[in-house]
Amino acid sequence: MNINALLARFQRDGYLHLPGHFDPDLMIRCNARIAAHFIERPDYVHTTEFLTKASTEVIPWFPQREGEGMFDAMEQDELVKELSLRILGNGWQSQYCMIMYSHPESAGQAWHQDCPPDDANVYNLNRLIYTQDIEPAVGGEVALVPESHHWGELPAGDPNEDLPDQLVLAPKLGDCLFIHGHTWHRVLPLKQGHRFSVNFRAAPRLADEGLTDVCVYRNMRYRFSTAEVLEQRTRG
Repeated sequence: MNINALLARFQRDGYLHLPGHFDPDLMIRCNARIAAHFIERPDYVHTTEFLTKASTEVIPWFPQREGEGMFDAMEQDELVKELSLRILGNGWQSQYCMIMYSHPESAGQAWHQDCPPDDANVYNLNRLIYTQDIEPAVGGEVALVPESHHWGELPAGDPNEDLPDQLVLAPKLGDCLFIHGHTWHRVLPLKQGHRFSVNFRAAPRLADEGLTDVCVYRNMRYRFSTAEVLEQRTRG
């Protein structure tokens, strides 16, 4: 693959979709491990206030914090590392691996930016890897607005309404999706079945450790470490 062309697409669009990049056998093994984890621990970790206001029903698991190394090979993939370097610069830092699970018929994730866009040059990078197909019949597709990482703060309004120029992606097993931390994106509701995705987050060398602690939603800014609504937002 032409790294320069991939980088240019990411910088222009605020996302980059690499279909079928990862080995299917690895994805199947990882998917089975994820399923086993969430069968044992299926409960939400966020507050009721967050779940209601954010219109978000995704349960996170941070396997590296528990010494689980099965997923590390994905982050060590040569193309993933090279693109991360080209996007974030020398000395970029891995933040954490977060595996996200959605129950059948859950709300998914409302529109959000993973970190505040107050400084256009300071952002995290999401490297999403799919261990199973995201089927439209099941739901859980990724909606995003291309080029929105250039547009500043996500406008206040309905957390889940369709936005002009949104693009809906249904990644397949083995796909990798890079998303800029300022890009407006959401996960559509689940109709049936469950949904997994593996998210390796990264940041530039000098980025604050709490870069993704504050998330921008259409109806609020929320700080995860203190379970606190920092700002209520309403459509002007």
